[in-house]
Amino acid sequence: MALPRVASLRLSPDGTRLVSVVQSLNPDGRSYGTALWEIPLTPEGEPHRLTRSAKGEAGAEFAPGGSPLDGGLLFVSRRPDETVKEPGGDTPALWLLPERGEPVRLATRPGGIGAVRAAGDVVVYASEVLPGDAATEEERRKGREDDGVSAILHEGYPIRFWDHDLGPAQPRLFAGRAARDGLEDVRDLTPEPGGALRDASFAVTPDGSAVITAWREFLPNGAGRTDLVAIDLADGSRRTLATSPGHDFGGPVVVSPDGRHVACSRERHATEQVSATVDLWVIDLATGEGRAVAEEIFPASVAWAPSSAELFVAADDRGRRPVFRVSLDGPAASATTRLTLDDGAYAELCPAPGGEVYALRGAVDSPPVPVRIDPDGTVTALPSPVPALDLPGTLTEVTATADDGTEIRGWLVVPAEATAEDPAPFLLWIHGGPLGSWNDWSWRWNPWLMARHGYAVLLPDPCLSTGYGQGMIDRGWGDWGPVTHADLMAITDECLKRPEIDEQRTAAMGGSFGGYMANWVAGHTDRFRAIVTHASLWNLEQFAGTTDGADYWQREFGAPGSASYERLSPHRWLGEIRTPMLVIHGDKDYRVPIGEGLRLWWDLQRSGVEAKFLYFPDENHWVLKPGNAIAWYETVLAFLGQHVLGEEWRRPASLR
Repeated sequence: MALPRVASLRLSPDGTRLVSVVQSLNPDGRSYGTALWEIPLTPEGEPHRLTRSAKGEAGAEFAPGGSPLDGGLLFVSRRPDETVKEPGGDTPALWLLPERGEPVRLATRPGGIGAVRAAGDVVVYASEVLPGDAATEEERRKGREDDGVSAILHEGYPIRFWDHDLGPAQPRLFAGRAARDGLEDVRDLTPEPGGALRDASFAVTPDGSAVITAWREFLPNGAGRTDLVAIDLADGSRRTLATSPGHDFGGPVVVSPDGRHVACSRERHATEQVSATVDLWVIDLATGEGRAVAEEIFPASVAWAPSSAELFVAADDRGRRPVFRVSLDGPAASATTRLTLDDGAYAELCPAPGGEVYALRGAVDSPPVPVRIDPDGTVTALPSPVPALDLPGTLTEVTATADDGTEIRGWLVVPAEATAEDPAPFLLWIHGGPLGSWNDWSWRWNPWLMARHGYAVLLPDPCLSTGYGQGMIDRGWGDWGPVTHADLMAITDECLKRPEIDEQRTAAMGGSFGGYMANWVAGHTDRFRAIVTHASLWNLEQFAGTTDGADYWQREFGAPGSASYERLSPHRWLGEIRTPMLVIHGDKDYRVPIGEGLRLWWDLQRSGVEAKFLYFPDENHWVLKPGNAIAWYETVLAFLGQHVLGEEWRRPASLR
């Protein structure tokens, strides 16, 4: 929990500076803070910290060179402004860190400032604003607070997202002209947008004339779609660049350096018969014509080459996330070539003028660290604020063959001390999503902590995993439980043949969709000695109507009453559960609402299944507070120790 974590990477426009946001444990040990760090461009340098406020800094973006901001570093922070003797508040402001000198506050908003982008002498930022005139917002916010009003009146959907309520404030975009002592001519580009800009990715054209952003259109009966629009910075007029009744256009949104094209993702709306897929979509800003330049690729990070002739894309591929080079010349099928050939999972791509690409490289066995990727694909590690880790075991790629002949692959973590004479107990850890892959380091779902305690951990990619072509997703689409279960059992069987793994002492675990599958496994086999189910779906029809995005899930499973809910809901097999279960849920989880955990817990209680319930009143889907995350691991290890290793139950020290 105390290890620093590199969270982002930004390269200056001239390619001479590399800056990261680094997260680390605060002195109180109860929360995390962030700071800006300078990363050297060569292996010989040393990273050094740029900011040190108690409130932390985030959202780093370089300002263009030659503007009044002169290539300085923009960031957001709640830090106090010493120049006007104002204390830091609860809302983040926009700041500028010059290459030499102290930070200067550029802008504030009553609802705080979020993402920021800059081009030319224009700075565009997002802020949450109460409906009505932005000029009177501060007074209206104070009125609500003084009157003790927290109520939110909704007239549309959604009303929650992951772990927070939506409204009454709505995201808007503001633009201002850069000046030496702040921003001038700041104006509201999107008055009364409703929820159109909620979590929208946006970018500014290089000449500072327009902002390109995702824009949510709300349709009857709770439905919606996301378009891509251009907003003229001179008059605020909005022009639709991409729209389709069967697709969403969204982030990452990036404009080419020559200002001629914008790249974004295009996600197909799924149905009960047709699976979701994502293409990399490029639009000509002059004509509005768009096309897929890489199909079914699920882009995680996208960046233009300085030439504007090609894109660099990080996307899942067979348990890795390599960097691909995508040429705009030629059809999508032939335009994509893989640049990195190792086992890395790349993110935060930053192409440099000299042809290199700076990025963060993680892997199942490595936390994200900054690297330089040369044009020939050679990867060079750069000095990192994250210390090198001594991992307690080995990582091996494993495969099995499914019932239909499909190859199922995964990663197997084996503790260093495991031998044929002293085999390790086995833990099947099922990933969430369901569209996802075990291909990167996770600070939260970390198999190496389990290996440190002697467990061999299987991280499989069954059907519905990304990076194996659309056919892998189609295999499990609308058929979550049965096909996924068969894939998981096939690769589990293969791993249990290994002499260094104990085939008798086994357990299964998963969170979110992985929790759904943990519940499904519990109702369909008694081969495991223990099952841990975190933030899990239990009654599928109940979940589909109470989650924060019911419209998304009901595309796949149909309207309430559809036969899919009855056929695929784990709660129907309650009577078959014989395995002790540890149920874990956070009350602030709006993706898989607490009702799922409560219903599961009651059903286990009334059925006499041996179980425990680890409940977090103040946590979300992931359980992120340092103390609570420690309690999570301690409780899981104690539960597995009792049922897998035969140890006496010991109440975790963190739950004293």
